[in-house]
Amino acid sequence: MSGRARLALSAYAATLLAAGALIPLVDGVGWLVQAAVLLAVQSGVGALARRVPLARTLTIGVQTLVTLLLLTLVFVRDHALFGVLPGPEALMRLGELLVAGGEDVGTYAIPAPMTDGIKLMVVGGVVLIGLAVDALAVTFRSAAPAGLPLLALYSVAAGLSDGGASWLWFLLAASGYLLLLLAEGRDRLSQWGRVFGGAARNSGGLADGLAGVCGGSSPVRTGRRIGVLALGIALVAPLALPALDSGLLGGKGPGNGRGSGGGTISAVNPLVSLQNNLNQPDNREVMTYRSNIENPQSLYLRILALDEFNGSEWRSSTRRLTDVPDRLPQPTGLGRDVSVTEVRTNISASRSYQQTYLPLPYPASEVRVGGRWRYEPEGRTLVGDDGQTTRGASYEVGSLVVEPTAAQLAAAGPPPEELVREYTQVPGSLPGVVAETAEQVTEGASNAYEQAVKLQDWFASDGGFTYDTTVTSGTGSSAIARFLRDREGFCIHFSFSMAAMARTLGIPARVAVGFTPGTMKADGAISVGLRDAHAWPELYFEGVGWTRFEPTPSRGSTPSWTRPEVPTDSASDVAQPSADTSAEPSAAPSAEDSCPPQLRQEGGCGPSQEPGAALPTDRGTPAGTVLLVVLAAVLVLVLPLSPLLWRTRARNRRLGSGGRTPADAAARTLAAWREISDEAWDHGIAPDESLTPRKAAARIVRLGRLDSTAAEAVHRIAGSVEQVLYAPEPRPAAGLAEDALAVRAGLRASAGRGARLRATLLPRSSVRVVWAVAERRTALAERWAGRPGAGRWTARLRRLTRQHG
Repeated sequence: MSGRARLALSAYAATLLAAGALIPLVDGVGWLVQAAVLLAVQSGVGALARRVPLARTLTIGVQTLVTLLLLTLVFVRDHALFGVLPGPEALMRLGELLVAGGEDVGTYAIPAPMTDGIKLMVVGGVVLIGLAVDALAVTFRSAAPAGLPLLALYSVAAGLSDGGASWLWFLLAASGYLLLLLAEGRDRLSQWGRVFGGAARNSGGLADGLAGVCGGSSPVRTGRRIGVLALGIALVAPLALPALDSGLLGGKGPGNGRGSGGGTISAVNPLVSLQNNLNQPDNREVMTYRSNIENPQSLYLRILALDEFNGSEWRSSTRRLTDVPDRLPQPTGLGRDVSVTEVRTNISASRSYQQTYLPLPYPASEVRVGGRWRYEPEGRTLVGDDGQTTRGASYEVGSLVVEPTAAQLAAAGPPPEELVREYTQVPGSLPGVVAETAEQVTEGASNAYEQAVKLQDWFASDGGFTYDTTVTSGTGSSAIARFLRDREGFCIHFSFSMAAMARTLGIPARVAVGFTPGTMKADGAISVGLRDAHAWPELYFEGVGWTRFEPTPSRGSTPSWTRPEVPTDSASDVAQPSADTSAEPSAAPSAEDSCPPQLRQEGGCGPSQEPGAALPTDRGTPAGTVLLVVLAAVLVLVLPLSPLLWRTRARNRRLGSGGRTPADAAARTLAAWREISDEAWDHGIAPDESLTPRKAAARIVRLGRLDSTAAEAVHRIAGSVEQVLYAPEPRPAAGLAEDALAVRAGLRASAGRGARLRATLLPRSSVRVVWAVAERRTALAERWAGRPGAGRWTARLRRLTRQHG
């Protein structure tokens, strides 16, 4: 078997072994057989193209075309030309399946049913990873970079399984990568001819001298031993070190909470899907509840608290679990002189919502729920035991509405030393700008309460921050510094940053994750959807206990105990980016010798060298070429999606702008009007600037054939626009984002399938980008024309153009 054939077979096997990590995520394994067949055809086409031979880029292009034909044949045959050619209808159907698959991933719990959309995402993803591995390892003969797509495939599976990927899947994926590296090493070594193996003695006592490539103690055999040893260390090390409770292999740690006699709760990260939930096109309902609380907007449903910050992430500490008591103990630090009211809440979770932690109002005093649940006292959370989840659960909660006054919080005494030690720890990797900014923002505050309020107001209104759910959701020290510099992000960034800054000031702090109060329904029940997912900081004050703050603009409600405080001017510090040290260039290769390096290392540079040994002709692909190919692939994938990406970012910015001042409220109103105008434009209703907001709203309702709910939302936003434009003192409007999303849902419901797909992938309003570029170019041209000497340079440029024309 030739070297390239061996490499192609190894790349095929490595991709299938890595794809095995996806098996626990979905029902059945039939998809893996289908993916294996498609991968085999794709690899065979690549082998034929390389034998022709074709240029490397053409080989990848042929494989890509064949892959598209295969996916069309398997998934959208009925919509394809002649059953295999991907015409416009087939491509439209593939896009619909991908959208449906994304929605199904956000709906179903693991293992998810194998819907058509999920099947396309899984099989298509494996085939595309296989194409990348084959291109890098076989076509470009660079097996080491091929580990990146294999790692991406395994990481997706491990991330979606919430860190629960079995060690078996890691073993298979790592073995496939080692197999690929060994195949490449053997291929390169074979080009040296026969390698001198040293003075091995045969039965007759004579030196055999020359050994085959696979015989004796050749470098390939040594490489296999090293690879097996490294893989063994990677598997055993996380199990041998008790500090690595859930490392690369996703181990569950020392305890999993099973049984009735204790157990622990392992550290988890519930933030994996929070950003995805906030960016869902439809606000799917995850639970409903009824409560006798006077102000439902203050009833946050808390899942758990993240109380440990290690520099790379915020996470929940490992805690002991107990049986759920009939009456939960008094909250830590709550004094008798603070106003407390007990309320009752009945909660019903939907069948599509599957969570290990039970959402509860904080602090809960009594929980009546069926099933196997355990209690974690420090965070006052309930955790499912032995596979118990919230799916379809109905339960009743008694909770305390704690309403401290500003004076009580300002007069709070020092917290216990043990609590201060645990909840004010910050990692050494936290940039100094975080503490410096905290000091500047809270300058002039006389106590911890005033510091907390100043931090909240700085994030919510005074600091110029923007709410944007499309920002990369980093959670470590560098992400906090980047957020303070760029000043745009969503609830994770606001809550993590405020908690970290509070800790640098000596205020005990942690981050709570859960849901905002939700939306009132006509029947009096309150609906909580995916986009109500939220994170907020909790700060500790002796005599009151853990107290909620709300630094995220345009989300949730400002706590009553912080409203009387007048925001103070605070200096904002822009984080200076750290200077990146560039890596030194690698040493230049040494001058070539008449003796090949491998033979020289084995002592074969003498008369015993075989005349057939020669230098390898293929030195691998330069890194620059690989980088250019990767960049070209990214451009091919990103450019067609750029209108969709721009439109999504514009929507999130308009519906999530921050600040609570009257000017901010007016800007939010106009942004919401611009959003529904562009949404109508995307669905074929071109804007008419000559109409008043009221007439424009009536036109959108008429041409868009909106139902009553969407029509009322359009008119409410139009009324708010008229208030902003014409009223002497405009009244701030609430629920603008929800109304805009309701209009979008109405337009999509009344549009046909093709119109919906066009509005998603090729929105008409994205032409605003072209207009903006044209305006910028015109402004630059006018600025250039106004500069002294510009005419002389322009004339010289024209003369040079004529001479070289």
